[in-house]
Amino acid sequence: MMYLKRAYPAIIVLFIMMALAACGGSTSSGGGGYNSTPATATTSNSSSSSNALVKTSTATVDGKSETILTDAKGKTLYYFTPDTATTTACTGSCAQKWPPLVATGSSAPASTSSLQGKLTTLTTANGNQIEYNGHFLYTFAGDGGPGQTNGNKLFDKWFVATPNLK
Repeated sequence: MMYLKRAYPAIIVLFIMMALAACGGSTSSGGGGYNSTPATATTSNSSSSSNALVKTSTATVDGKSETILTDAKGKTLYYFTPDTATTTACTGSCAQKWPPLVATGSSAPASTSSLQGKLTTLTTANGNQIEYNGHFLYTFAGDGGPGQTNGNKLFDKWFVATPNLK
């Protein structure tokens, strides 16, 4: 019985570490949620609003009202700092928690707003994933709807995408 009392703290720490690793702690390809996958370029740029995938909206981020990027349904878009311009680090179980913004059909990514930056698509393990200024875009399953920014600064790797993202 004394052995179990000593084991509880270790079990709790192990459980917390596993939960953190599943949600954003690794970029290795060892079966975790973040497998680095090279992308192949199929880039394009368009300002057509008939197939708008990226919009702008105003939301409260860190207590301040900011203009942010959203998907067609108004959900906040995020970028992931371990990604590179040609490699997505969020696939598999990561992409279930952080669904990537992907283009459907052969249409170029578009915006209803006049964005300062460039929208492109790259073929990744997630599909024809949309980038803004070289950053892959994702939504967050923890956001219940438009205007929510629950994923901002999560694990210090996920950040709300804004029109001035460089």
